[in-house]
Amino acid sequence: MHNVRMTDAIWASLRALRSREGAACNAADPAFALYGPIASAEDNFVVAQVGQSLDGRIATLSGDARDVSGPDGLAHLHRCRALTDAVIVGEGTMQADDPSLSVYLVEGEHPVRVIIDCHARLSGEEKLFQDGGAPVIVIQGEHAERKTLGNADIISLPAHPNGIDARDILAALHARGLRRILVEGGARTIARFLDAGLVDRLHVAISPIIIGAGPAGIILPPIDKLSDARRPSTEVYDLGSDILFDCRFG
Repeated sequence: MHNVRMTDAIWASLRALRSREGAACNAADPAFALYGPIASAEDNFVVAQVGQSLDGRIATLSGDARDVSGPDGLAHLHRCRALTDAVIVGEGTMQADDPSLSVYLVEGEHPVRVIIDCHARLSGEEKLFQDGGAPVIVIQGEHAERKTLGNADIISLPAHPNGIDARDILAALHARGLRRILVEGGARTIARFLDAGLVDRLHVAISPIIIGAGPAGIILPPIDKLSDARRPSTEVYDLGSDILFDCRFG
């Protein structure tokens, strides 16, 4: 297990690497080994992030997810936001948590905020449409009745029986110069990108709490045998309050 101890100097180097203003970092340092691949990605790169309990839950049955991650797990999430061009969540996450998707626990640039709202269910009252922060993009199905959502950029894409194709979503974002992508939630949105083979890194941050019941962090189609399970190459990092599994695909 690698111990991540972030310092101001290391974080400044990672931010400089993200903006192409810094030289290659010391990959032997656990912080650079964990965050360097995100900061230095020059082409399309997708990292998915899950914060969950010891028993694999991301919230209670009533939907309370506020304290699932510890302080270091939350700081990790904000570092991922600050190192990527855009952060994606699904409409269900917006309805449950009403997140701002901005960077405020660490220094860094805010990513473009992207919401997948296939059936145009968002009301426009969600706070990210009102906060005057980073740009917002809403992905809707072509069949949906288009509505105005603050200053959000609405992108209409073909909708299939299982929703909008993740490849179409990434293509639309790439066309806007957004190439380093954080898929933050929820479980079905993360599964959409995993199942399409589009995730380069999956970060699973585990907090030492047991919830007992509630939604799982990742929901994929069932398999019959464990021999069919996905077994990505994995490094384990001690963040402090949380343990992180850095899973590498591709």
